[in-house]
Amino acid sequence: MHSTTTPAGPASTRRIRLAALLAAGACALLPLAGPVHAAPAKDPLPADIPDYTAALELVKSADVRDAVCRFLSAPLPRKDAPPAAQTIPDQAEPCAGLPAFTVNDPLALNELTPGFVAGTALPLASQAIRLSYLVSALNTTVNGRNATVLLAPTEGGGWHLAGVRDGNSDATYAGRATPGTLVFSEPQIRGWYQLRLTTVEPLNDQARLGLDGRPSASLSEYQKLVKARYADKLPGSEYAAAGMSSGYGTAARTAAAPSSTPVVIGGAAAALALAGGVLAFRRRRSSTR
Repeated sequence: MHSTTTPAGPASTRRIRLAALLAAGACALLPLAGPVHAAPAKDPLPADIPDYTAALELVKSADVRDAVCRFLSAPLPRKDAPPAAQTIPDQAEPCAGLPAFTVNDPLALNELTPGFVAGTALPLASQAIRLSYLVSALNTTVNGRNATVLLAPTEGGGWHLAGVRDGNSDATYAGRATPGTLVFSEPQIRGWYQLRLTTVEPLNDQARLGLDGRPSASLSEYQKLVKARYADKLPGSEYAAAGMSSGYGTAARTAAAPSSTPVVIGGAAAALALAGGVLAFRRRRSSTR
C-alpha cells in the first residue's frame, strides 16, 4: 500500500457521502419477518394488491383519521434533540380544531427482499422486490404539516395500521410508478429507485449515491452493490447479534390483529408511540460501531 495521501476525487466523495447516509439513516435494516409478497415485474395496481378493498376501507376509517389527528396535534421534538420515544395521550375528540383533510388511496411501498441482498435470489423483479407496506398521504397540509399512513399486512390476510409518519415523501415516490415499471425503496439510505425491466434508475439524490453516481445500473449490478453494503448485516450475522441492526420491527408486521394503539413515527429525529403502544421502529444504537 502507498502511504502517499492524494486528494479525494468525485468517486471517493460519493463513497464518503454514502457511508455517512448508511451511518445516519433512521430507517435501517430490511424487514425480514412477516408475510412476504413477491412483486410482479410492474408496480402492483390496486387490483393486484391483496385485500386492497380492506386497505382502502381502513385508511378511510374513523380510527385511522383519529390516529392521524393525534399525530398532527403532538409537537415534534427539535431536529437536534436526541432520539427518544414520546407518548401521545388519548383525546376525546382528537380532530377537534384541525382543518378538514382526507387520506388518499393506498399505494404500494416495495422494498428489497433478503434473498436479493444476500445474493441468493436471482436478479429478477419477482425475486428482488416485494410489497412490504401500503402508504397513504393526506390530500392537503394540516397546519403546515403533512403526514403519511403506513399499513402493514396482517398475518392471515388483511392490513392493519402500522404507523403515521411526518411528511409525504414515501407516497410521492411510490406514486411515480407507471405501467410496466416498479418503484422500490432502499430504506437504509432513504433511496428511491425505478425498475424498468432489468434496469435500475435513481429517483432521488440518495439513490444516485447508492448507484455510485451512475444514471442507471442493471439489476445484477445493483445486487452486487447492496450485497456489499448489507449482506454481512442481515439477521443472524455478528452485526445483528451485537445489537446493531435496526429498522422496521416485527411486531407491527406480524400482528394477528390490528393494535388499538398503533405505532406513530415522526421525522428523522423523532419516534413517537401512541399511549400503551409498542415502539416497533428502532434506531441504530451508535453510528460509529
